[in-house]
Amino acid sequence: MINTSKREAILDAALDLLTRGGRDAVSTRALCSAAGVQAPTIYRLFGDKQGVLDAVASRGLESYLADKRHMPPSGDPVEDLRRGWDLHIGFGLAEPTLYSLIYGSPRPGAEPEGAKHAAEILAGLVHRVALAGQLRISEERAARVIHAAGRGTTLTLIATPDTERDMGVSRITREAVIHAITHPAPVGDDRRPADESRTGSPRAAKDQPQPRGADAGVGASAVALKAALADVKVLSPSERQLLGDWLDRIINAVPD
Repeated sequence: MINTSKREAILDAALDLLTRGGRDAVSTRALCSAAGVQAPTIYRLFGDKQGVLDAVASRGLESYLADKRHMPPSGDPVEDLRRGWDLHIGFGLAEPTLYSLIYGSPRPGAEPEGAKHAAEILAGLVHRVALAGQLRISEERAARVIHAAGRGTTLTLIATPDTERDMGVSRITREAVIHAITHPAPVGDDRRPADESRTGSPRAAKDQPQPRGADAGVGASAVALKAALADVKVLSPSERQLLGDWLDRIINAVPD
């Protein structure tokens, strides 16, 4: 049976050590001293030091993930992507120690559980854009692009002194990413961004994605159909698989 009080004491001690001295300060000896436990307790609850760090990271992500999970859809899936981006940047700047622990030293195939849950939420946001017919590349690639750009931007801002930090870097990067991966909503669609002078939106018309021609439209349509394919019950599983393969060929053939 897990001793919750000891587990929390160890995690609290680890976070305090991280905040004051960085990853190198979190040794088994220091944890034992700060949490008032013996080394076997740490090994039994977490396996090793990395297990402690992963648990600290996942616990720290919980409030951020709760905000993302409970973010009500706006009716515009691309706008929801923007809001998700801003939440991510905000979490990193509010909790730089935790963010750097989670994303600053990547280990291929060994992400903390919290980071996996964050990736699942991002995938859901991207899926909604695909269903709306506004995603011009595959869902998987779009999620990787957003994650890479968001992580790099956040770590850059964390490393910049407060007096020199330019939040415009986040806005410009966000809009560049959205421009690269999305297709504008059709003219007349309520989701299509309006000019700032008419709506009061903080983003001027010049910041919005512009049409890219027929190829982009075909790609977005293929992505949208691929996103909805699981609900096409008139086809057999093997037929859906075949159609999915054809759609992937169209998606991957559209110029970047």
